[in-house]
Amino acid sequence: MDQTAPSLEEIRRRIDAIDAELLRLVDERASLGASVAQAKIAAGDGGKFALRPAREAQLLRRLLATPRQAAGAALTVRLWRELISDSLSKQGPFHLAVWGGSDPARTVELARMRFGAAPPLRRAAKPEEALAQAKTLGGVAVLALTADSAWWGRLLAEPSLSVFAALPCLSAWGPTGALAVGEVVVEPSGDDDTLWVTDATESADAVEQALALDGVAASVLVQSGGLKLFRLAGFFQREDQRLARAPGRLSGVIGAASRPFDL
Repeated sequence: MDQTAPSLEEIRRRIDAIDAELLRLVDERASLGASVAQAKIAAGDGGKFALRPAREAQLLRRLLATPRQAAGAALTVRLWRELISDSLSKQGPFHLAVWGGSDPARTVELARMRFGAAPPLRRAAKPEEALAQAKTLGGVAVLALTADSAWWGRLLAEPSLSVFAALPCLSAWGPTGALAVGEVVVEPSGDDDTLWVTDATESADAVEQALALDGVAASVLVQSGGLKLFRLAGFFQREDQRLARAPGRLSGVIGAASRPFDL
């Protein structure tokens, strides 16, 4: 046996010391949320929702690209999601409305995994209720993707609302099961998927093939009520002519989301 290996008691003392230092740093970071809010007010930017999905995605990618010995992607993402959401909650209103479809418990779980424990959460009985909350200051709607509802099609007529996140953000946590919607600025993060809706009567395969001929890689996420929701690889502007040439009379971009961090 290696006689130089630390004893269990020494390991525990080291853990206690690290815990104390972690708490000090977390407390310092948390205090900066209020400072950010004060700085924004001084700069004339107070009263705005501080959520910036692209900036969060870039931060998490940098963290996950940093060499680590034992802290896996799941631990890293969960820790920083909590820190980010706590900071947002100190900068102004921040609340969640969740419509869970046929599996409300799973959708609530996805919402908490993405937005942490800081924002208050209420369940919505209908998609319309969740979307209405997303129109209020600091409001985010998390809605399940289900063949029973084409709620996402309503966003074609709601230009102020955009999909800004696909949940979960790690493929290890399962396939995309919900989308987050809000009145937030949707910007490219460097590795994104665009969410696009069409009423094309052709099959999903036929629509994907038509888009591929125009250089657009697409995959269908869900179909409901004569509408189809596709995930397009990359960040597309709403006026992109390749999408204008795609099948369907009623179609459009409803937002974009960073791709899973562990792909």
